[in-house]
Amino acid sequence: MRREIEDLLDIEEIKQVKYLYSHYYDGGEVEKALELFTEDAVCEFGPRYGDWIGRDRIREKYSGIWATNRANGGKPYEVLHAFTNPHIMLTGPDTAEGWWYLLEFTTKVGADNPPRIFGVYRDEYRRVQGSWKIARMRVDFLWPVRAFKGEPAS
Repeated sequence: MRREIEDLLDIEEIKQVKYLYSHYYDGGEVEKALELFTEDAVCEFGPRYGDWIGRDRIREKYSGIWATNRANGGKPYEVLHAFTNPHIMLTGPDTAEGWWYLLEFTTKVGADNPPRIFGVYRDEYRRVQGSWKIARMRVDFLWPVRAFKGEPAS
């Protein structure tokens, strides 16, 4: 029974990592978002955005996106990444996998079409010095352009 409760607490902590990632990234707090990744993290964002390996490269890419956004008058929370339907599986004492639906919306006033992207995230997590971190983040895009590797949930 004790291990089952500890497993549930780990799963909840992993959910919080993903929710904080969305909050920090959408709010333009790149450094806070980066603290949620392992040093050797990998982001696989398909043909549109490419693969980013290591926290330094992830910082470079996210900082560049936000610099461009601000240069064009963008403000925090003009895009919202909503992660739903989490399915978290502990794969070892310090490793886990998770699947999430992505619903991405624009919140700019006057936007003709607030939905921007729908997709499925497939993440890997690793506990580092007692805290869960994102070790790999991959998104399969479903709409408006489909780029889906199609690895089904097992």
